[in-house]
Amino acid sequence: MVALGKLADLVLCNILFILCGLPVITLGASLTALYRCTLSIAADTEESVIFRQFFEAFRRSFKHATLLWLICLGAGLLLFLYSLAVSAMPEAFHRTYRVTLFLLLFLFLAGAQYFFPLQALYDLDVKATLKTAWLLSAAAFPVTLAALLLPVAAFYLSFLMNPNAFHIMLYLWAFAVIAVIAYLKSFLFRRAFRKLPEEIRKL
Repeated sequence: MVALGKLADLVLCNILFILCGLPVITLGASLTALYRCTLSIAADTEESVIFRQFFEAFRRSFKHATLLWLICLGAGLLLFLYSLAVSAMPEAFHRTYRVTLFLLLFLFLAGAQYFFPLQALYDLDVKATLKTAWLLSAAAFPVTLAALLLPVAAFYLSFLMNPNAFHIMLYLWAFAVIAVIAYLKSFLFRRAFRKLPEEIRKL
């Protein structure tokens, strides 16, 4: 019954995340609220009404999470433009600069994946979140790598391994898989957060 209760909470969080993220500009706040719920479910400290916990986190983190999301969009745009420039280069330079592109993409994703979980748990401003996220990505590198590979593996198993099941998997992602991935990543993030300084963990 406890497991079914947690699964029901994750399904509700998944639906709320998608609905609240539909305007796109609110996706950062929606992701922060999702992680606030999944981190608490992973720690068995979730509220009895997960609906209320989600919207409280959404409201509380809206300003900072939206700024972080805009930073992510800006960085993504720069990386996209860089990829276009690399693809237009002569073959002699293409391979070298393609490696730098993948390296920049990895470094960005390694740190960015901590933005919203940090916002979900700690009262940090945007500058402190950016700094802490990339320092943490290096300090807890095995966890960082595992957390990056988890959604990649889920996407591969869902859509690339069996393309004939695309519509079924799309339905499952819309109702549960996103929150389940966030829930599994929450265990990894909680382990990484042990490396945070005491003054941050008390916030």
